[in-house]
Amino acid sequence: MREDLAFLDEAQLDALFEAPAAMVERATTRHLTEFHHEFLKRATFFVIASGGTDGFDASPRGGSAGLVHPLDDHTVCFADWPGNNKIETLRNIVRNPAVGLVFLFPGLDMFMRINGKAGITQDMAIRECLAEGAKVPKVAVVVAIEAVYFHCGKAINRAGLWKSESMIDRRSVPSPGTMMKALAEIEDMPAADLDQHYRESMTKDLFG
Repeated sequence: MREDLAFLDEAQLDALFEAPAAMVERATTRHLTEFHHEFLKRATFFVIASGGTDGFDASPRGGSAGLVHPLDDHTVCFADWPGNNKIETLRNIVRNPAVGLVFLFPGLDMFMRINGKAGITQDMAIRECLAEGAKVPKVAVVVAIEAVYFHCGKAINRAGLWKSESMIDRRSVPSPGTMMKALAEIEDMPAADLDQHYRESMTKDLFG
């Protein structure tokens, strides 16, 4: 951390910002309501934050609508599908079960958040309810809800996230193959081949 900067403490933060509105506090629940269920049915993407002894991690997760499945009003679960096999989120959960989930809903200027305690299971009944076609995940993550609430979408509107003019031209940034070749110091494969491999992995065998 830079030593030439002065950082605020909690008392200074409290002096700068007003307390949350009472209705915001009241709208936070420790269980799923009918509204939360309706949004979970449509959810296709979320980011899970976790922290372990080696630091913190934020990992994106995507799937078919309903990828986070309610087991009851106090518990949800989701599949762990193949990624880069670093399994940082899973390792963090084993070391520290506290997690936060932030859901994005394409086209909507609002988020939904779930905070809770997580565990990893190979329970077949849970894994089968999270299957994508014939694909059944190796493990599932189960989250006991401690807080769930809707979050304003000002960040989405500030970013113009869903506007067509906000879409980034792939050609305006370095390609995945170019970056991987340099960062991983790959000498025996051209960037074009790495790009082709990346394109195929992004569209095939998404669920293992």
